[in-house]
Amino acid sequence: MSYESTITYYQLINQKINQAKGGLNSAKITLESINFEEIEKHQRNNERQKAGEILKKCATNLQKCDVDVILICTNTMHKIYTQISQAVDVPVLHIAQATLNSLKRNNISKVGLLGTIYTMKEDFYKDVLIKGGVEVVLTSQKDMEFINSVIFNELCFGEISPTSKREFLRIIEQMGEFKASGVILGCTEIGLLIKQSDTKIPFFDTTLIRIDEVVNLALKMD
Repeated sequence: MSYESTITYYQLINQKINQAKGGLNSAKITLESINFEEIEKHQRNNERQKAGEILKKCATNLQKCDVDVILICTNTMHKIYTQISQAVDVPVLHIAQATLNSLKRNNISKVGLLGTIYTMKEDFYKDVLIKGGVEVVLTSQKDMEFINSVIFNELCFGEISPTSKREFLRIIEQMGEFKASGVILGCTEIGLLIKQSDTKIPFFDTTLIRIDEVVNLALKMD
């Protein structure tokens, strides 16, 4: 939901549509850009209802623009997925379901989860995976707090720290030691810091998974 990760969504969706259709084709995107300061404050204060009201208004605005589907371009705010999806008639795609589908296609039954501290600790995201038959591996409380700090204090501003990258890779290697067959990059900003080429443990980048899902859907609807 930060402007850094919004750039990734917008750029890659358009690139993939162009690659598929050629010429000067690009995606038809209606973007509702949000002041992330307001959302983060409500997250921090556990004000789910207030955050939900902001995103419900955004969803209804998009529906008025006659969109075919709506994406919540953040993992964490799927904690209010039900509030948002019930506010509109347009289908709202769930990022954890798309991730589960990808894990199943790759025969992954045990996976590490990285994300904001809300995504890692609360059940709204993990439950989708667990109910789908995938065991979720988490890191320590201290490491969760470190990951959360890097996301909000570095990556949301486009700051890429070699020290933070080393720590993320250490955490990922530990998850591999706990027999995780893959690791979910469950925050849209994490992919700005680490790449698949950094480790042998397979990454499941939710941003890329979500982008592929919506591009394939758009091409079928065209």
